[in-house]
Amino acid sequence: MAKKQEEGVVWRDRKRHLGLPISFTIYKLKDDRLFVQEGFFTTKYEETLLYRIRDLSLRRTLWQKIFGVGSIVITSSDKSNPYLELKNIKKTMEVKELLHQRVEEMKNKKRMRVNEMIDSPFDSDGDGDIEFDDEI
Repeated sequence: MAKKQEEGVVWRDRKRHLGLPISFTIYKLKDDRLFVQEGFFTTKYEETLLYRIRDLSLRRTLWQKIFGVGSIVITSSDKSNPYLELKNIKKTMEVKELLHQRVEEMKNKKRMRVNEMIDSPFDSDGDGDIEFDDEI
């Protein structure tokens, strides 16, 4: 029986060991967010908004190359999870490019500008919006 495709999921994979998807870590990419689900008895769910991603890089050790996997390292302005690593996934270059395209689409959709992505001393709550007092 075929597995039902989740609604809105663009990409999905598991963390792999020896090239096999035998772990309890699942990565999912939707149009606006990246999800990481980890654990069996205690499950931890993390999500990162794509427009908050600042940098993507690819890393492949010798063992990862042998088993046909790699890791994508993500740096974001997310306060709870600024550093995220998608470990031991298949087709790392294609996934990195797909992620890059989705991040750029979301930044354009949100009309993100460079100055909105830089931490500002005027951004008191860290949401990227600068609020000014009307009183002078």
